[in-house]
Amino acid sequence: MKIALMDSGIGLLAAAAEVRRMRPDAELVLSTDPEGMPWGPRTPEDVAGRALAVARAAAALRPDALIIACNTATVHALPTLRAALEPGLPVVGTVPAVKPAAAGGGPVAVWATPATTGSPYQRDLIDEFGAGADITEVPCPGLADAVEHADDDAVDRAVAAAAARTPRDVRALVLGCTHYELVRDRIAAAVAPGAVLYGSATAVATQALRRAGGGPAPEAAPVGPPTVLASGREAELPEAALRYPEGRLLAVVGQPG
Repeated sequence: MKIALMDSGIGLLAAAAEVRRMRPDAELVLSTDPEGMPWGPRTPEDVAGRALAVARAAAALRPDALIIACNTATVHALPTLRAALEPGLPVVGTVPAVKPAAAGGGPVAVWATPATTGSPYQRDLIDEFGAGADITEVPCPGLADAVEHADDDAVDRAVAAAAARTPRDVRALVLGCTHYELVRDRIAAAVAPGAVLYGSATAVATQALRRAGGGPAPEAAPVGPPTVLASGREAELPEAALRYPEGRLLAVVGQPG
């Protein structure tokens, strides 16, 4: 089995690590776009075009499923990618976990990039799946970029600023950008004690394995590190990725010793 993941940068690490934990024997392809990142400030048409190029690069390696491990790309490019690649290649998008977070009744906060916060897409998700909970949208300027570059000081500043805009009584916090899952412990420490964080990595990995015709097999024999594509060219995991446990997990699985 081969699972591909795509994003502009290292936000795909969380979902890739979940696939690796569930299916150590699955080959992974990580397709990124360092030449075009970040995608957030781009027009929807530009995001769709760049995402399609990144997806086609991954599809050329004949994976059994493709994960769009990026909220922005899912918003602007999911229909385009599905039209171009399905039914031959199942495409799984990433949706913020508003529904499970709101199930407890709130209060809920949704942390997302400034471009996503207040967008019709996110508002529609809240309207459809918010279950009447008290939900606050919290923009997090600079956080995804700080995570992408593994800049600890910038991450701490961005997390602190977002936490200051988050109601202190929140019981659930939705991580509305895949990059944020890489620093979830720091986010948890900054918000209300006991608040439960909701990411998308586990659900997305589960769905991708299902659509690829498999399921969890955590005892399976591991394979080697992922194939990495950077704007269509074979590359190595970037140094910043190895600053996170998810990146180190992917780099060492299957290595001798």
